[in-house]
Amino acid sequence: MTDKAAETESTEKPILRLQKMYVKDLSFENPNAPEVFRNTQKAEPNVELNLKLNNRKIGDEHWEVSMEITAKVTTKGDEEKVLFMLEVEHAGIFLMKAIPEKHLAMVLGVECPTMLFPFTRQVVSQAAVDGGFMPFLMEPINFLALFQNSQKETTPSN
Repeated sequence: MTDKAAETESTEKPILRLQKMYVKDLSFENPNAPEVFRNTQKAEPNVELNLKLNNRKIGDEHWEVSMEITAKVTTKGDEEKVLFMLEVEHAGIFLMKAIPEKHLAMVLGVECPTMLFPFTRQVVSQAAVDGGFMPFLMEPINFLALFQNSQKETTPSN
């Protein structure tokens, strides 16, 4: 009987499904308003962007995957002024069934963030618009390359 159970488990099709998305934290600061809107600077602003991925198991078949994005946008030039600062933690609950253990890290670090990112990007863009700025459109992120780089850093070199 245990052989049949193991056989059924190994032949079960893997399932990955985004079930719920939500904003866990959102902060937008516009410290130099309204003066910043009177500045007619045409140059591209400086952008400092940081991304952090988190995940945690929240049930037998469910994982929460979240991305924290921090952006600080400033003017260029001698007198650097903060245009805006934005922090967001956007998360999703993912149903994962029959994902082989050896693939779990890649699913959590690549597949889940890839599914979540377009929606996170929209949250960030809309926050900038609501703050009185042009949409802040983040470039697409290659989560596979980030995952591979993180694996190289954690693997000891000979």
